[in-house]
This record gives sequence, structure tokens and C-alpha cells, in this order.
Amino acid sequence: MPTKRVKQLNGSAAETEVAFYDALNRADLDALMALWAEDDEIVCIHPGGPRLIGHAAIRASWAAILEHGGLHIVPIQLHETHNLMSSVHTVVEISSAAQQDDIHLLASNVYVKTPRGWRIVLHHVSIAPGPVPTEARSQVLH
Repeated sequence: MPTKRVKQLNGSAAETEVAFYDALNRADLDALMALWAEDDEIVCIHPGGPRLIGHAAIRASWAAILEHGGLHIVPIQLHETHNLMSSVHTVVEISSAAQQDDIHLLASNVYVKTPRGWRIVLHHVSIAPGPVPTEARSQVLH
């Protein structure tokens, strides 16, 4: 089955990250997977899950997660370390659909600059301990 073409993102790793969370929130699997590097060594670790390596395993995991719709995740508190060819982002992920205000995740997203623009090579999420940071509670989530 052919995949949809997505807009080439050449501007920054931050633009790719925005597109990543947008695709998650819209449950757009094709757009989500188009943001990953073409390298077979890409890695994804979901909260409490095993390490997934390669496009097939990562796509299958996201397909299962997104089969019931989007995730409604808002990334906040970006901390970025970058150079010309790579960028490491850590964010706090808040679910705008959560009924409890103490549920949040910590994510590390690693991007590399490729001929197709900035692409994801690692997405690693873990459950954060304790309550949502005070500054996150004051943010308006849509």
C-alpha cells in the first residue's frame, strides 16, 4: 500500500517535532512514519514497553496505539541540545484528555539532519514520577 507524501521539513528539528506530535494527535500513521529517518536502526521505546528497532516494529506499535484515535499529547518544557547534524530534545508530555492532573510522561526525541530534512532516530518515553510540574498545570491545553 503506498504511503502519503508529507511536506518536506528542512527548517529545523523543532518543526519535525511539531509535525510528530501533530500526527500523533490526529492518529495519522503515514504522516508519523514519514518523519522517521530511513535508517533501519531507528529506535522507539514506549512507556513500560520493549525497545523496538526498525520501521516495521515501530510502525506496528504505533498502529496499535493509534487504532482508537489520536493521543491528545501536548509537549511542554522543551530542553534542546543540538549541533549542525543532530538535535536532542527532552520534553514533558501532558495529555490534554487526562482526567487526572498528575499524569505526565518524559520523552527524549533525537533527530538527525538527512537529505530529506530533519528526521527522528529515537523516541523514548517513560512515566514521570510525582505530580505534573506546577508551571505545566497553568498551561491551557486544547
